[in-house]
Order: sequence, then structure tokens, then C-alpha cells
Amino acid sequence: MRIRWISLALIALIFGAVGGAILAPQPAGAVNRDMVVLQQNVSQLMQGQQDLRSTIDANNATMKTLVQQSIDTVNRMGGEMATLQKAVQDVQANSNSRIDSMAQQTQGISDNLQDVQARVGKLSQQLSDMQNLLQSIDSKVSGGAQPVPGTEPGSTPPQGASGGQGSSYPQSAPPSNGSSPSTYNAPGGASNSYSSQPAYSPASSNAMAPSSMAPISADTLYKNALRDLNTGNYDLSRQEFSDYISHFPTSDLASNSQFYLGEISYAQHDYRSAIKAYELVLSKYPQSIKLATALLKKAEAENALKERTSAIRDLREVAHRFPGSDESRRARSMLQSMGVSVTAPH
Repeated sequence: MRIRWISLALIALIFGAVGGAILAPQPAGAVNRDMVVLQQNVSQLMQGQQDLRSTIDANNATMKTLVQQSIDTVNRMGGEMATLQKAVQDVQANSNSRIDSMAQQTQGISDNLQDVQARVGKLSQQLSDMQNLLQSIDSKVSGGAQPVPGTEPGSTPPQGASGGQGSSYPQSAPPSNGSSPSTYNAPGGASNSYSSQPAYSPASSNAMAPSSMAPISADTLYKNALRDLNTGNYDLSRQEFSDYISHFPTSDLASNSQFYLGEISYAQHDYRSAIKAYELVLSKYPQSIKLATALLKKAEAENALKERTSAIRDLREVAHRFPGSDESRRARSMLQSMGVSVTAPH
């Protein structure tokens, strides 16, 4: 714009000079001198215009280079952010897998602790019974009571007496309801299994199996199933947990066995079977200690199957039904990562 005005001013000056020359003729030397000065001014003006254009072109080239460098930097940062996001996702996935594994191991330890506590309770009861029995024997001996028939050397114990060699402790009579009698560990090393449930025999379903095969107690079967689960022997563990539920359906650990059947299917990525197993825990064992965990794992399996609506519903139920629990906190974290609120919109 400035150049334009300068050009117009020079043109006006030229026209003025020409007009002045026409109106007031001057000597030829003065006219030539003015024309030379005018030509020099025009040449300087044209040179300044060219210099200005060169400067503008150089500035434009510099700006274009800076813009291109900025675009390259943004693209490079975008690629680095994508790589970083993928690394974070991989770390999160590995962390979730490790947390699930640790939770499964913790549950196994908790179940083993419950089993130990139950055994300690049984041993305490057995010790109490033995103390009472010893006090009764001491009172009979000190009172000059006659020995129990069948305990004299060389005699044959009558039916219902103790069958242990050299043992004078009588066994309790079989209960009238037909269940297995509860026995104790006799002094001297003679050991009898103690269980309120009927013993499980691996060959009980086979009519041709030899009767001499020793039965497996409920505690042993459950511990074997847990051990095989933790070592990744899923097929054998599934069979053992299924046998436990079949032979000991009223046991306190039956609900745990049903839950671990779901865990086996979940570990094998059979999420549909896992959901069915968790649903059986929720429907058949309303007092189970695995209710919150079963409902949470059911939601995780539904999320793995892309059943978003069902997963959100179950996660919200965990958060509201079991407040303050670890399962509730995990459910809230999952809902947050899914971009939904804990409370359903009205």
C-alpha cells in the first residue's frame, strides 16, 4: 500500500514537472538536470520495492519452514503419546491379571485358613471328649469299678467296643440318623478320620470297584481341588470341585466349590460357562461368603463378552449391595473406567 502511494506521488511529480516545463519553459540544461534527478529517484524507488519484495519472500519462506517444523513436532508428539498410551494399557492389563491371580491365591489361602479353623475346633472338641473319658476312667479305677467286659488280656472285644489294639477307650455308638460316626485320634498313633459328612470315595460310582479302596474325606477332596486349581491343572480341579458339590452339597464349602468352577471357566476364557457358574452361587447359596466376589466376576465376564448393559447393572449392584468391601471398590473403579456413574440415571 505504501509503495502504491509513493508511485502515485512520483507520477504526480512527473506530471507536475512536465506541466511546469510546458507552462514555464526553462533552459534545456535545467530540464535535463531535473529529468536525471527524477530518473534516479524512480530507480531508487524501484530498487526499494524489489528489496522489500525480497524481504517479504524471505520472511514467508522462514514462516513456512517454522510451520512445517511445528507440524512435524506435533505429529511426533502424537506418535509418542500413542506409544505411551499403549504401554500404559499393557501395564494396566498386566496389573489386572496379577491382581486377579493374587485375589485367587488369597481366596485359596482364606479357604485353607477356614479349613484349619474348623479342624482346630474339631480337635478341641475331641480333646474335651478325651478328657471327659479319662476322668470317667480315673473315677472308675479309683472307685474300684469292674473292668469293661472284653478288656481282659486274651478276651475278644464285644461288638461296639474299641477295635484298636491295646486301647481301652470305647467308641461312641453310631448315630440314629444313619450318618457316619464321629471318631477321634486315639493315643498311641491309631488314627481315625473325623468328618460330619459321609466320606467321598472316588470309586463310589463304579459298582465293580474293589471295596478295599480307602475313601477320601471332604477336607482332603477340597484341598486337592484347590491345589490343582492353583497349579493350573484345571480339568482335574473341575472334576474334584464337581465331585465335592455332588457328595457334600450341604457343606459350608460347597458354595466355594461352585465359585471355583466359575473361576476355572473364566481362566480358560469360557466366559459363558463362568457366568452360569457364578449365577448358581448367587441363586443356590444366598449366605455364601463368595456372593460379592461371584457377582463382581460375573460382571467382568459379561464385560469380556461385550455385554455392556448387563455388566454395568451387576457392577452397580455390587457397589450398592456390598458397600465398603474390596469388591465394591473394584466395581466403582470399573464403572469409572467405562465412563458411567455408580448410580443409574432416573
